[in-house]
Amino acid sequence: MTMKRAYNFNAGPSALPLPVLERAQRELLNFQDTGMSVMELSHRSKEYEAVHQAASERLKRLLDVPDDYDVLFLQGGASLQFSMVPMNFLAEGQIGCYVLTGAWSEKALKEAQKIGATTVVASSKDANYTYIPSLDEVKWPKQAAYVHITSNNTIFGTQWQEFPDVPVDLIADMSSDILSRPFDVSKFALIYAGAQKNLGPSGVTVVILRRDLLDRIPDGLPTMLDYRTHQKSRSLYNTPPTFAIYMLSLVLEWVEEQGGVPAMEARSRQKAAVLYDAIDESGGFYQPHAEKGSRSLMNVTFTLPSEELTNTFLAEAKERGFIGLGGHRSVGGCRASIYNAVPLEACEALASFMNDFRRRFA
Repeated sequence: MTMKRAYNFNAGPSALPLPVLERAQRELLNFQDTGMSVMELSHRSKEYEAVHQAASERLKRLLDVPDDYDVLFLQGGASLQFSMVPMNFLAEGQIGCYVLTGAWSEKALKEAQKIGATTVVASSKDANYTYIPSLDEVKWPKQAAYVHITSNNTIFGTQWQEFPDVPVDLIADMSSDILSRPFDVSKFALIYAGAQKNLGPSGVTVVILRRDLLDRIPDGLPTMLDYRTHQKSRSLYNTPPTFAIYMLSLVLEWVEEQGGVPAMEARSRQKAAVLYDAIDESGGFYQPHAEKGSRSLMNVTFTLPSEELTNTFLAEAKERGFIGLGGHRSVGGCRASIYNAVPLEACEALASFMNDFRRRFA
């Protein structure tokens, strides 16, 4: 019997490509004739070593990562990076600069404040994060250690349309939109991303770091919180999340087969347009949270005329197989997360449902 797949719009962990899941299923009990699952392999074995290396090389190839950068596979999610970044790079007498565009950038700032001096150089909090602020007028502190941005804001549905040119090291949390569009890695000193949205399952965090940053790290940090530990050991200092890295490698292979990151961007724009058209053509029945110039291609956020209608919408949507459409409590309404693995057909089906619901309740 063929199982009907849900329309998965979860914000994370989120949809994975069906071909990846099917391949993992085929290989689950006997990976490459080892007689073992990849989950049972020693992380020091040549079979796992090949998986680990392939994941790193594929990511470098897909993002055109320059030679003076290293790819690390860490644990602890983006939330641990909120602490590791200032621990490693915010020296005494320096200032960590933060751009506030949503809840996750607020959390990154909160952790940095525990470690050193910080300042908010730009924010859209006063407008409940409906837009991405400009950095054109920022007066950068002379002691600036770095500027931290969050490239895409899952809760509020906003996204940096272009990355800023800044006179200090640029660090970005790209957890929710990495691999969805081409960008110049060399603009960044460090990029980090939890895998559970566009890269694979939860459990592994990717860090792409410019190698010269390692010279700035102070001695005396806890071993596991020092980027040098993981760079020297090629992310094999301790047992890495081997199955998550294996799945990440399969997702990256799938992205290559689809045509790479440019193809992902074209698909993302097509999917987002389907949903934003349903919102914009609703005569105000669906109200977008994000301003047009800051709209996310990954998370489409909108509200309905009343909480009662929202609850009816979500209940009917669930009955029809649409999962994960409830908005975050800080925004309310609805949110459709349309990461790389969400197919166009799911977005078209949701738009059709939205149009039908509007006709019945407007």
